[in-house]
Amino acid sequence: MKRETLFLKIVLFFMALPVLAVCIFVVPPFSSFVAELLPDWAFLQYFFMFAMYGTAIAYFFALYQAMKLLGYIDRNIAFSELSVKALKTIKYCAITITVLYAFSLPLILYMAQVDDAPGLGGIGMIITFGAIVIAVFAAVLEKLFRNAIEIQSENDLTV
Repeated sequence: MKRETLFLKIVLFFMALPVLAVCIFVVPPFSSFVAELLPDWAFLQYFFMFAMYGTAIAYFFALYQAMKLLGYIDRNIAFSELSVKALKTIKYCAITITVLYAFSLPLILYMAQVDDAPGLGGIGMIITFGAIVIAVFAAVLEKLFRNAIEIQSENDLTV
């Protein structure tokens, strides 16, 4: 295992820990807070939990794909269809996170206003726009890798 990718794999592991902690310790109390906040619309707590856990699943799947991409780099097959497929999956995961947060953002902003916690709304917007940036970056890398594969195959045919 190469030293550079080992560091990145460790970073990916440490990126997963806070999200796992939030899923275990923060999401259930927040969903019950939604039910207390809106007693007439208590069913929104399930929508909130669905959005948060759906986001976490997409996030963990994107981290898994990034781990696979680092494995491809270790095996010197970075410019292959497998890498393009992993980048495409990361792009779709980021789009999923964006959509889930875009639909739950009004609820988050309402909770922030009622609870007088403006940072909560800011966090929701940062996650949404961060996921958009990751989706665009993954799309650009996917196109770049696809072009590199085409150039590589042309060079193989020339020689």
